[in-house]
Amino acid sequence: MTDIAQHMVYAYAVLRPTPEAARAVAALRGVADEQVGLVETGDLAAAVGPVPAREFGEAALKARLEELPRLESLARGHHGVVAALAPLGAVLPLRLATVYRDEDRVRQVLQERRDEFLPLLERLTGRVEWGVKVYTAAGGETAAAAPEDDAGGSGLSPGRAYLAARRRRRRGAEDAWQAAVRTAARIADEAGEIAVERVAHRPQRGELARAGGGDAGENIANDAYLVPADRAEDFRARVLAAAEGQEGVRVEVTGPWAPYSFALPPEPAAHRESA
Repeated sequence: MTDIAQHMVYAYAVLRPTPEAARAVAALRGVADEQVGLVETGDLAAAVGPVPAREFGEAALKARLEELPRLESLARGHHGVVAALAPLGAVLPLRLATVYRDEDRVRQVLQERRDEFLPLLERLTGRVEWGVKVYTAAGGETAAAAPEDDAGGSGLSPGRAYLAARRRRRRGAEDAWQAAVRTAARIADEAGEIAVERVAHRPQRGELARAGGGDAGENIANDAYLVPADRAEDFRARVLAAAEGQEGVRVEVTGPWAPYSFALPPEPAAHRESA
């Protein structure tokens, strides 16, 4: 499928080789608008596509990952392929920018890691990922301080009024943080009644936390849950109920997704061509 002098192989996911999978990939285009196909070896397959070596070689790929617009485009293309395959059953999404020199190398990795991939596929069958993020509500601390910010209304001098307002804002921020921590713990307890696994990701900061637009507040918890597909809506309802009525707290529930957070253990360095 590829000319190794001009192309490399971009790998999207590991799955079982079925007629349904073959039909699905035939309708997919990948990160370089390439036709996606399957590389099969026995009871495993990888969804892959030929990509230009000049754009996906190590140096070029490193530059791509450092430029946000190009990184976002790559992530959208990668996720589009994985999301299209996820309804077929268990799919192991590979890490973004997993590139091999040729299809023979892909087959070799499938064979070498067969004893890892097959149990993972079995464990993820019938399960999906949900994301839960807990934030302090944006603007809560400012609103708490607003009623007494006017020096004339408080009877204080402007300097003392300013210091008093700062103290109130600081207390408001601390109260909001504590409320978000308590809410996150309550959500984890409720979610744990349904989810079979949980991964606690590092809370997002800076631009990542503001990706939804505006001032998102401080991200307190950023968790992923592996949930039986037939209990997905029950999971979402219980998480939102656990957060209901918590002033100064915002909860974001997303999903269902392919199980990115649960798909693969760390890949041995010897198995990475370019990442």
